[in-house]
Amino acid sequence: MFGGVTEARRILGIDTSCDDTGVGIVELAPDGQVRVLANRVWSQTVHAQYGGVMPELASREHVERIDDILQEALKEAGLALTDLHAVAATSGPGLVGALLVGLMYGKGLAQALGVPFYSAHHLEGHIFAAASEALLQTPYLALVVSGGHTHLFDVPAPGRYDLVGATRDDAAGEAFDKIARLAGLGYPGGPAISEAAQRGDPGSVPFKEPLQGQQGFDFSFSGLKTAALLAHRGGATPENLAASFQQAAVKFLVKTTVRAARALGRRTVVVSGGVAANAALREAFQQTGLNVVFPGKGLNTDNGAMIALAGAAALQAEKAPSPLTVGAEAYAPLANT
Repeated sequence: MFGGVTEARRILGIDTSCDDTGVGIVELAPDGQVRVLANRVWSQTVHAQYGGVMPELASREHVERIDDILQEALKEAGLALTDLHAVAATSGPGLVGALLVGLMYGKGLAQALGVPFYSAHHLEGHIFAAASEALLQTPYLALVVSGGHTHLFDVPAPGRYDLVGATRDDAAGEAFDKIARLAGLGYPGGPAISEAAQRGDPGSVPFKEPLQGQQGFDFSFSGLKTAALLAHRGGATPENLAASFQQAAVKFLVKTTVRAARALGRRTVVVSGGVAANAALREAFQQTGLNVVFPGKGLNTDNGAMIALAGAAALQAEKAPSPLTVGAEAYAPLANT
């Protein structure tokens, strides 16, 4: 939710940063309420046989699917293209070839409709996904935890992001993928680990807590991966390995974030990204006593609605539209410092 506007505005958002083709539409009302009107995502399955995303295949899938996903989103929202007031698309970070598909599509659409175009940062989109559920009033802490990112930001004021912690190696979601592949549980690893963990004993494999005694708030999953490999070779069942790894990863993520919140004096924490859909992670955060805000249903993984929400925030803040010369960036830090 954002501040007030003089009349309702409908914003289209496009995200093709990796292997999901996402198109969403949100409406920013005069009273500042924001409502998701549509959120359509095509999740590519072609990568499952490789155990990870193949960039060239991802780009081709986006090209083939984006027209259909746009039409599905418009139908879901009950709108025509001419009912849109702005277009937003992810410019980075992500796979450059994949980003270019949505970015160029969004630019062309905005130009054809004669409406403002806003390039959006993928991580900011993940953070704003939580605006579908609650008014995000600064200051707050934001943990973005997904297949490609594990970043902890302090947000002391609107539009300011101070990086206070990040992974030193794999992102959390990437670690979930690798452990799932090791245990033969399939891809993507997040849902596979979560499902298998329900049938396993979380105390069966004694994982050590990573980065014990650190003064900062960084993350690391290399030690957990090594321990999982040794446990697998030692005969741990897939279910026990999943349950034990999930418990260790969740404990580490929550403990580090809570320490940061206390050190910075933050009471509200936004937890977003694909791993934020993990039920064990949500339950653990809800027991911290902090005001924890998660994105609404369907907004945890990469999607277009979160980019539309970022566009709505830019529109509400009366930011100037992005130039149509803006390009795709594989590496695009969000932090101001």
